[in-house]
Amino acid sequence: MIEAEWWEYDEADEAADAIASDIEFILDSALDARGEALVALPGGAAAAPVYARLAKAKLAWKRVTILPTDDRLVAPTDPASVVGLLAKTFLPIGARVIPLVGDIKAGHRAAGLAADERLGAMKWPLDLAWLIVEGDGSTGSLVASPDLDAAMTAPAKAIGVGTADGGRVTLTRATLMAARTVLVAAQGAEARDVIEAAVEEGTKAGTPIARLLAGTELPIDIHWTA
Repeated sequence: MIEAEWWEYDEADEAADAIASDIEFILDSALDARGEALVALPGGAAAAPVYARLAKAKLAWKRVTILPTDDRLVAPTDPASVVGLLAKTFLPIGARVIPLVGDIKAGHRAAGLAADERLGAMKWPLDLAWLIVEGDGSTGSLVASPDLDAAMTAPAKAIGVGTADGGRVTLTRATLMAARTVLVAAQGAEARDVIEAAVEEGTKAGTPIARLLAGTELPIDIHWTA
């Protein structure tokens, strides 16, 4: 069974404060230890309040590199763009924000291969992978789809892979789970149930989050809001 520590909150604001504080600590620790930090962060409405808080942290942001855990094949100005959200928040304070998607007109498979080529030279592993889990057990672009196996079984050297679901690129399981810290956030009873099943049953649970976490020896922090 996966080693997991649960942090529970009654209010979304309370959770956002705690998650932002955790990420600030992780960044600060990475900067102290290695002089730089590399993190993968999600998009979505639940992430935005965390970023608003995190942007106020007094960190050496110029030495922090941020990339999306996944993104759609859309322009950064599109409301659905994860890199657009990250850039709007973190570029003004000096962080480096790197897109997963280059040519938005490329097919999802070509976009995944291009992400590998562009990102391969970065200093891996991630210091943090933050994942937001939905009630169906999906996280980011890791959803129940024909392309899920490609993301889950890609070799360790593969950074990104394209998925046909809405035209997306996602970091692979190997990249996400090699992170020094994995932080999971979720809201609602359904999401709690699927995460508990993932922790206790592993791949038998059958959901994307179960397949993602299965076999990891890294302790996982789970922030859950009722």
